Amino acid sequence: KQSLRHQKLIELVKLKGYASTEELVIELEVSPQTIRRDLNILAEQDLIRRHHGGAAPSSTAENSDYIERKQFFPSQKSAIAREVAKRIPNGASLFIDIGTTPEAVASALLNHERLRIVTNNINAAIYYDKMKPFDITMAGLISKDGGIIGEATVNFISQFRLDFGILGISAIDLDGSLLDYDYHEVQVKRAIIKSSRQTLLATDHSKFSRQAIVRLGELKDVDYLFTDDVPKQIADYLENSNTKLVICK
Repeated sequence: KQSLRHQKLIELVKLKGYASTEELVIELEVSPQTIRRDLNILAEQDLIRRHHGGAAPSSTAENSDYIERKQFFPSQKSAIAREVAKRIPNGASLFIDIGTTPEAVASALLNHERLRIVTNNINAAIYYDKMKPFDITMAGLISKDGGIIGEATVNFISQFRLDFGILGISAIDLDGSLLDYDYHEVQVKRAIIKSSRQTLLATDHSKFSRQAIVRLGELKDVDYLFTDDVPKQIADYLENSNTKLVICK
């Protein structure tokens, strides 16, 4: 029982970027004393980093597992996806990036018509192939997350000029920096931004407490930020930029 709880605790901390003791007590349904004892044990094993009032991952160099990420914050991702879908007219052309929130957007677009989609998200492409006969174009090398990355993908995307780019991200620093874990994925995201007339960044609130090592750019580089909640620092940052904030509930 303890080993399973420890595994779940590590997964939660890794996904959230930082988890408070109170959050872990609620999620794992144990006492604060048990959580504090677990955190001390895991910190001694260098499986997490202990902080006052909570914990953070031991490393910022590796993302959490794709299957795990799919299971977290589903209602928030659905709300974000619905708001993004409202901005996409029938007959539009768009990129759909890799990531669990862009995949939720892909699902929310099923009622649209005549979409022309370029994507490096193989999960979204397979989903569309089964459910909706959109015009889908793909290219590149497949990653372990079902993403298509690499220099060929960057060059391929650069040949297009589409109406919208639906972008995902792994982490957002409170200074507005957009961060990810993989250098090759960042190159693809930059190509999407450059080749889109409007870039729509879709991400849930957990990304504001996560950390990653590769810098993509800044929030001001995208046209819209769709999320379910933002820290005050981010709200203040956006007041001084042209990026439009859409809170999705």
